[in-house]
Amino acid sequence: MALERQVRAKIAGKRDLEKDKEAQYWIEEVLGEKFPAGVLYEDALRDGLILCKLINKLEPGAVAKINTSGGQFKMMENINLFQQAIKKYGVPDLDVFQTVDLYEKKDIAQVTSTIFALGRACYKHPEFQGPFLGPKPADECKRNFTEEQLNAGQAIIGLQAGTNKGASQAGQNIGAGRKIILGK
Repeated sequence: MALERQVRAKIAGKRDLEKDKEAQYWIEEVLGEKFPAGVLYEDALRDGLILCKLINKLEPGAVAKINTSGGQFKMMENINLFQQAIKKYGVPDLDVFQTVDLYEKKDIAQVTSTIFALGRACYKHPEFQGPFLGPKPADECKRNFTEEQLNAGQAIIGLQAGTNKGASQAGQNIGAGRKIILGK
Protein backbone atom coordinates (compact mmCIF):
# COMPACT_ATOMS: atom_id res chain seq x y z
CA MET A 1 0.00 0.00 0.00
CA ALA A 2 2.84 2.40 0.77
CA LEU A 3 4.39 1.87 -2.66
CA GLU A 4 1.10 2.74 -4.38
CA ARG A 5 0.88 5.90 -2.31
CA GLN A 6 4.44 6.84 -3.26
CA VAL A 7 3.73 6.28 -6.96
CA ARG A 8 0.59 8.42 -6.79
CA ALA A 9 2.48 11.17 -4.99
CA LYS A 10 5.23 11.11 -7.63
CA ILE A 11 2.71 11.34 -10.48
CA ALA A 12 0.82 14.14 -8.71
CA GLY A 13 4.13 15.95 -8.20
CA LYS A 14 4.70 16.05 -11.97
CA ARG A 15 1.50 17.99 -12.51
CA ASP A 16 1.83 21.71 -13.11
CA LEU A 17 -1.46 23.56 -12.72
CA GLU A 18 -0.12 26.53 -14.69
CA LYS A 19 0.51 24.26 -17.69
CA ASP A 20 -3.01 22.84 -17.28
CA LYS A 21 -4.42 26.39 -17.39
CA GLU A 22 -2.28 27.24 -20.43
CA ALA A 23 -3.47 24.11 -22.25
CA GLN A 24 -7.11 24.84 -21.31
CA TYR A 25 -6.79 28.44 -22.54
CA TRP A 26 -5.30 27.23 -25.86
CA ILE A 27 -8.10 24.70 -26.36
CA GLU A 28 -10.72 27.38 -25.62
CA GLU A 29 -9.06 29.78 -28.09
CA VAL A 30 -8.90 27.19 -30.87
CA LEU A 31 -12.48 25.99 -30.33
CA GLY A 32 -13.90 29.45 -29.70
CA GLU A 33 -15.82 28.21 -26.67
CA LYS A 34 -15.14 28.05 -22.96
CA PHE A 35 -14.97 24.94 -20.82
CA PRO A 36 -18.15 24.31 -18.78
CA ALA A 37 -18.28 26.59 -15.74
CA GLY A 38 -17.39 25.01 -12.40
CA VAL A 39 -15.99 21.86 -14.01
CA LEU A 40 -12.38 20.86 -13.40
CA TYR A 41 -9.97 20.68 -16.34
CA GLU A 42 -9.61 16.89 -16.18
CA ASP A 43 -13.36 16.37 -15.78
CA ALA A 44 -14.11 18.52 -18.83
CA LEU A 45 -11.70 16.47 -20.95
CA ARG A 46 -12.62 13.08 -19.49
CA ASP A 47 -15.35 12.09 -21.96
CA GLY A 48 -13.20 12.98 -24.99
CA LEU A 49 -15.78 15.32 -26.57
CA ILE A 50 -13.67 18.46 -26.27
CA LEU A 51 -10.58 16.61 -27.48
CA CYS A 52 -12.40 15.27 -30.56
CA LYS A 53 -13.78 18.76 -31.33
CA LEU A 54 -10.24 20.13 -30.98
CA ILE A 55 -8.65 17.75 -33.48
CA ASN A 56 -11.60 18.22 -35.86
CA LYS A 57 -11.00 21.98 -35.70
CA LEU A 58 -7.31 21.48 -36.51
CA GLU A 59 -7.88 18.75 -39.11
CA PRO A 60 -11.52 18.76 -40.31
CA GLY A 61 -12.98 15.26 -40.45
CA ALA A 62 -10.16 13.68 -38.41
CA VAL A 63 -12.74 12.08 -36.09
CA ALA A 64 -15.74 11.18 -38.22
CA LYS A 65 -18.12 10.10 -35.44
CA ILE A 66 -17.98 11.59 -31.97
CA ASN A 67 -19.96 9.68 -29.35
CA THR A 68 -22.07 12.18 -27.42
CA SER A 69 -23.96 9.67 -25.32
CA GLY A 70 -23.49 6.16 -24.06
CA GLY A 71 -21.57 4.44 -21.36
CA GLN A 72 -17.97 4.67 -20.35
CA PHE A 73 -16.83 2.58 -23.30
CA LYS A 74 -18.25 5.13 -25.75
CA MET A 75 -16.44 7.92 -23.91
CA MET A 76 -13.19 5.93 -23.88
CA GLU A 77 -13.69 5.34 -27.61
CA ASN A 78 -13.73 9.13 -28.09
CA ILE A 79 -10.35 9.32 -26.35
CA ASN A 80 -8.97 6.51 -28.55
CA LEU A 81 -10.25 8.23 -31.71
CA PHE A 82 -8.56 11.45 -30.58
CA GLN A 83 -5.29 9.59 -29.96
CA GLN A 84 -5.36 7.99 -33.41
CA ALA A 85 -6.15 11.32 -35.07
CA ILE A 86 -3.33 13.25 -33.39
CA LYS A 87 -0.82 10.57 -34.38
CA LYS A 88 -1.91 11.06 -38.00
CA TYR A 89 -1.67 14.82 -37.49
CA GLY A 90 1.99 14.50 -36.54
CA VAL A 91 2.20 14.02 -32.77
CA PRO A 92 4.85 11.39 -32.03
CA ASP A 93 3.53 8.18 -30.48
CA LEU A 94 5.92 8.74 -27.59
CA ASP A 95 4.06 11.93 -26.60
CA VAL A 96 0.55 10.42 -26.59
CA PHE A 97 -1.04 9.63 -23.21
CA GLN A 98 -2.72 6.34 -22.38
CA THR A 99 -6.52 6.28 -22.29
CA VAL A 100 -6.58 5.43 -18.57
CA ASP A 101 -4.35 8.43 -17.82
CA LEU A 102 -7.31 10.65 -18.64
CA TYR A 103 -10.39 8.52 -18.12
CA GLU A 104 -9.33 7.24 -14.69
CA LYS A 105 -7.36 10.44 -13.95
CA LYS A 106 -4.17 8.47 -13.35
CA ASP A 107 -1.73 10.92 -14.98
CA ILE A 108 -3.25 14.27 -15.95
CA ALA A 109 0.26 15.73 -16.37
CA GLN A 110 0.78 13.33 -19.29
CA VAL A 111 -2.53 14.43 -20.82
CA THR A 112 -1.40 18.06 -20.64
CA SER A 113 1.95 17.08 -22.12
CA THR A 114 0.11 15.48 -25.07
CA ILE A 115 -1.90 18.66 -25.61
CA PHE A 116 1.36 20.64 -25.69
CA ALA A 117 2.75 18.13 -28.21
CA LEU A 118 -0.36 18.71 -30.35
CA GLY A 119 0.20 22.46 -30.05
CA ARG A 120 3.78 22.03 -31.29
CA ALA A 121 2.59 19.83 -34.17
CA CYS A 122 0.39 22.72 -35.34
CA TYR A 123 3.52 24.64 -36.36
CA LYS A 124 4.13 22.01 -39.05
CA HIS A 125 0.74 22.70 -40.66
CA PRO A 126 0.85 25.96 -42.63
CA GLU A 127 -2.94 25.92 -43.06
CA PHE A 128 -3.32 26.46 -39.28
CA GLN A 129 -2.99 30.16 -38.50
CA GLY A 130 -2.90 29.92 -34.71
CA PRO A 131 -3.03 30.35 -31.82
CA PHE A 132 -0.07 28.08 -31.11
CA LEU A 133 0.92 26.31 -27.91
CA GLY A 134 4.47 25.81 -26.76
CA PRO A 135 7.75 26.55 -28.49
CA LYS A 136 8.15 26.19 -32.23
CA PRO A 137 10.04 23.01 -33.12
CA ALA A 138 13.38 23.51 -34.83
CA ASP A 139 13.48 23.14 -38.58
CA GLU A 140 16.07 21.00 -40.27
CA CYS A 141 19.27 22.91 -41.01
CA LYS A 142 20.92 20.81 -43.67
CA ARG A 143 24.48 21.75 -44.54
CA ASN A 144 26.26 20.90 -47.76
CA PHE A 145 30.04 20.54 -47.55
CA THR A 146 32.37 20.23 -50.50
CA GLU A 147 34.56 17.16 -50.81
CA GLU A 148 37.58 19.38 -50.04
CA GLN A 149 36.02 20.57 -46.74
CA LEU A 150 35.21 17.00 -45.70
CA ASN A 151 38.75 15.84 -46.42
CA ALA A 152 40.22 18.78 -44.46
CA GLY A 153 38.17 17.76 -41.44
CA GLN A 154 39.64 14.26 -41.43
CA ALA A 155 43.15 15.60 -40.77
CA ILE A 156 42.12 17.29 -37.52
CA ILE A 157 42.33 15.35 -34.27
CA GLY A 158 39.62 16.56 -31.95
CA LEU A 159 40.03 16.77 -28.19
CA GLN A 160 37.54 13.94 -27.84
CA ALA A 161 40.09 11.62 -29.45
CA GLY A 162 42.11 11.78 -26.21
CA THR A 163 45.01 14.05 -27.08
CA ASN A 164 45.81 17.69 -26.64
CA LYS A 165 49.27 17.76 -28.26
CA GLY A 166 50.90 16.11 -25.25
CA ALA A 167 49.52 18.52 -22.65
CA SER A 168 48.17 16.99 -19.49
CA GLN A 169 47.41 17.93 -15.92
CA ALA A 170 50.10 15.66 -14.51
CA GLY A 171 52.20 17.42 -11.92
CA GLN A 172 49.71 20.18 -11.21
CA ASN A 173 48.92 20.84 -7.58
CA ILE A 174 45.97 23.03 -6.87
CA GLY A 175 45.49 23.97 -3.24
CA ALA A 176 47.07 22.26 -0.28
CA GLY A 177 48.23 18.70 -0.64
CA ARG A 178 46.83 15.98 1.57
CA LYS A 179 48.96 15.32 4.65
CA ILE A 180 48.67 12.14 6.61
CA ILE A 181 50.36 12.25 9.99
CA LEU A 182 50.89 8.91 11.70
CA GLY A 183 51.33 8.36 15.37
CA LYS A 184 49.54 11.38 16.79
